[in-house]
Amino acid sequence: MKSYLMAGASALILSLSGAMVPAALAADTPTQMAQADKAKMSENPFFQEWKTPFGVPPFDAIKPAHFRPAFEKGMADQLVEIKAITDTKAAPTFANTIDAMEKSGQLLDRVSAVFSNLTSSNTNDELDKIQRDMAPLLAAHGNAINLNATLFQRISTLYKQRDQLKLTPEQSRVLERYYLGFVRAGAELQGAQRERMAAILERLAVLSTKFSQNVLADEKGYKLVLTSKDQLAGLPDFVVAAASQAAKDRGEAGKYVITLSRSSIEPFLTFSDNRALREQAWKAWIARGDNGDEHDNNAVITEIVQLRIERANLLGYKTFAEYKLADTMAKNPQAVSDLLMQVWEPAKVRAAEERDEMQKLAAKEGQNIQIEPWDWYYYAEKVRKAKYDLNEEEIKPYFQLDKMVEAMFYTANRLFGVTFTELKGVPTYHPDVKVYEAKDKDGKHLAVFYSDNFARPSKRSGAWMSSLRSQEKLSGDIRPIVLNNNNFAKGAEGQPTLLSFDDATTLFHEFGHGLHGMLSNVTYPQVSGTGVLRDFVEFPSQVLEHWVAEPQILQKFAVHYKTGKPIPKELLDKIIASQTFNQGFATVSYTSSALVDLAYHSLTDAKGLNPDTFERETLTKLGMPKEIVMRHRSPHFSHIFSGDGYSSGYYSYMWAEVLDADGFNAFKEAGDIFDPTLSKKLLENVYSAGGSRDPMEAYIGFRGRAPKVDALLKNRGLLDNRVN
Repeated sequence: MKSYLMAGASALILSLSGAMVPAALAADTPTQMAQADKAKMSENPFFQEWKTPFGVPPFDAIKPAHFRPAFEKGMADQLVEIKAITDTKAAPTFANTIDAMEKSGQLLDRVSAVFSNLTSSNTNDELDKIQRDMAPLLAAHGNAINLNATLFQRISTLYKQRDQLKLTPEQSRVLERYYLGFVRAGAELQGAQRERMAAILERLAVLSTKFSQNVLADEKGYKLVLTSKDQLAGLPDFVVAAASQAAKDRGEAGKYVITLSRSSIEPFLTFSDNRALREQAWKAWIARGDNGDEHDNNAVITEIVQLRIERANLLGYKTFAEYKLADTMAKNPQAVSDLLMQVWEPAKVRAAEERDEMQKLAAKEGQNIQIEPWDWYYYAEKVRKAKYDLNEEEIKPYFQLDKMVEAMFYTANRLFGVTFTELKGVPTYHPDVKVYEAKDKDGKHLAVFYSDNFARPSKRSGAWMSSLRSQEKLSGDIRPIVLNNNNFAKGAEGQPTLLSFDDATTLFHEFGHGLHGMLSNVTYPQVSGTGVLRDFVEFPSQVLEHWVAEPQILQKFAVHYKTGKPIPKELLDKIIASQTFNQGFATVSYTSSALVDLAYHSLTDAKGLNPDTFERETLTKLGMPKEIVMRHRSPHFSHIFSGDGYSSGYYSYMWAEVLDADGFNAFKEAGDIFDPTLSKKLLENVYSAGGSRDPMEAYIGFRGRAPKVDALLKNRGLLDNRVN
């Protein structure tokens, strides 16, 4: 998707032509900029041809000081390109308007992609400041295009004539997405309303940046330092080794550090016998962005929610959820609520059963306690051991990161014929990053794939896929450069990194997104790769998760890191048998987050909103079990407050789970998890199609029918817990 269609707005100057021009750019033309500082421009990698393998970014040559001038020139260049479109005397055609827009802003796209990756994956104070400074300017640039009345008139004319234009199906989709994108950005607003929309989007850009930087600051600033043997009680060797490495990375050599990265905190909560330390770590984990200090996000949330309501009102919607969901598969908040509530009640029943099992086990061990949130992981692991004779310490030695990477590459090869070869000597932004060339089934270059798997203080939490360059054919055969980020705890020096089964699932999930970008085969950047509706984008990622749990994969790649022996059949059987274990907890934790997201964005007025109080009262009304917390509490819920991405859309994972559970069943029904016919349909209708067609049409093209919800309920072990 083009960067300006994702941008917000900033302080703007209204030109005589009716176009909105960023204040910071109004004084200088590209020519004046070039004359002012030719020497610096010649040294800036963004103003040079990248003579690197496959044209990847020259990370070793890019410095923070290069970004501001590159952003400014990129925005200025694109405004000139847009002006050329609006100044043309010829009647609008698809070629002189849509094609021209798709080709505009190539420098800005290149700079934005690199910068966005660095500020997420390996940031520093200098980059953070540039991000704060540029947020309103980039938002302004977005409005300079999205609120350009002359430009919108050309797009609107084409949209009204679309049935007579003899467009290809992809071109029709692109035109529709442009038209809707402009309308939803406020292109039809006039006068004071248009100016207010610009101001709202400018402020939202600033607030979203502040929110994400506050969360990262709290994550970077915390470390639980362990120094004595009693503080390590219960921790397996792999947890101790990872904590030792984390301590070395943070200047605490000889000690052990637990961080707020999920891959560090969850194993600690699972195995630590020290209940007081579990409570301390857990409270720090859930309090990110909620500590009443300079990094507190509560006031930020209040302002974001109120501005989103006003934004939706300007566009004729009562709530932001109604506005946001109008452009999704779900269509409206009621459909989202119906799906979430369909699993919420049975999930609560299952979670209560899980809690009771843990309570009984604690009592049996002589512990006179009530299960608290910081106890759940610990006693759940004990229950799993008792029920299935299975624990994480037994599983993890078989899940080496390097072998699981081999497994995901093998899966991609068997499904789609793709091969991956590691590239040496390619510039990266951190020594931990590995780079691969992907080739298609005919041995032709397909993409470059960056794999960045380890947690570090300079990386935000979570896991994600991003693109450094998107696939397209409009400007030539442009091959994609795709990046996967994870936050696994790095193994001790000289030792392999061992994953939990959940970690391995996350690895496959993000690789599913990566394949969606790498296998894209469209003409237009607007619909390339993951440029699909929000509640469909998780289908290609989540469906791939199923393969990591298949015996055919595990028997081949789950090998013990010391002995090299494959995982025993009896252990594999236990893993498969326990797949619905603790699903009450997992479903309640996730679904509560999605319901709170929907509740925030269903408000019609947020003046005086106290996020802590609102969150607590919403969960009380839902009957949230006191022993479980949201997967993402409001003050660090980056999915919905660090930009618009998943706002009103955190439900998307479950919406897509209906698709992925039902979709993978097709392979099981065929009796072959690599069935060639189904693999071909999955590739052609989903992975290579990008956003070039309606998502339900794409799914039906693969599956042969619409999805059914039963497979989701079965996979989560909730079919027997439905409340009638």
